[in-house]
Amino acid sequence: MVFRDGLPTKYLWDRFEHCAAPGPPARSRGRAQRLLRSSPFPALTMTQSDCLFCKLVAGDIPADVVFRSDRVLAFRDISPQAPVHILVIPSEHIGSLDQAGDTHATVLGEVLLTARDLARSEGLAEGGYRTVINTGDDGGQTVHHLHLHLLGGRSMTWPPG
Repeated sequence: MVFRDGLPTKYLWDRFEHCAAPGPPARSRGRAQRLLRSSPFPALTMTQSDCLFCKLVAGDIPADVVFRSDRVLAFRDISPQAPVHILVIPSEHIGSLDQAGDTHATVLGEVLLTARDLARSEGLAEGGYRTVINTGDDGGQTVHHLHLHLLGGRSMTWPPG
């Protein structure tokens, strides 16, 4: 698969990874932000108009979409941390859970219920699954568009980080 400028999609995802890298949180914290600053593509930053997930919603970047509605998009993570790793995002740009307002209650509920429905359809409900929303740099959020990770298909450990 090739991105518009002839660069492999994986190259861009490696630069703007959307989940924490394996290893201790201290090692991965801020990694994506450092990569963004050193990127040869200064126009590709995490603003609303250039948001990676907004581009996925618009169809500008390919994704393995498993669910789409007017307000929610769900797609398989390209760097899965479990046998099932799906990201559920609002179609509207909301930077993080902390930036969500009371007016976002309906879409936030739809994100959660979509994760529940996908867990059921993926056969995860009986054995259990994990949902994660990383918020802010210290919380491990590397793409500043609210997203929920749905993880399952293996036993999860605690603490997660």
